[in-house]
Amino acid sequence: MKSSLFAGGLLAIALSTSAFAATTMTAPPSDGVSVAMYYKATVYDPKENKIGEIDDVILDKSGKVAALVVGVGGFLGIGEKDVIVPFEAVKVMHRDGSHKNTTTTTTTANPPAANPPATTQTTTTTVNRNATMTNSDAWLAMDETKDSLKAAPGFSYDRSSMTWKAAK
Repeated sequence: MKSSLFAGGLLAIALSTSAFAATTMTAPPSDGVSVAMYYKATVYDPKENKIGEIDDVILDKSGKVAALVVGVGGFLGIGEKDVIVPFEAVKVMHRDGSHKNTTTTTTTANPPAANPPATTQTTTTTVNRNATMTNSDAWLAMDETKDSLKAAPGFSYDRSSMTWKAAK
């Protein structure tokens, strides 16, 4: 009797444990990037003037980053306005002027010779958006000004629904 109760208990534990077993990965996604690269990071305009700070990262229903909440204006959080910008609007910039999400194609053609046809050599350089900002020459930038974002509609976080809503 005790052994059947013990076996039944083990079976119950095994069944309940497998129902909640986690799926794990053996390595992070090769094209993945940590949200820490953006969350609480300062955002600048292309001339390196401070616009604000990223206060939140908004995911769509599939888990993809859809938007960023940028706090603009104010001092030490007082008088700050939260605006929402599309994720694609924020770029990782580098001191050499390059930024992520850019593809540059350079094509050079050899002058045509008498018999052989002209050859074309194409070099394409793509800067990966998911590269890290570990270099001290990298920063987040937008093609906006602080004033244009201050004029944008504001939002406030509703703790009860855990969503951003239009500010009143």
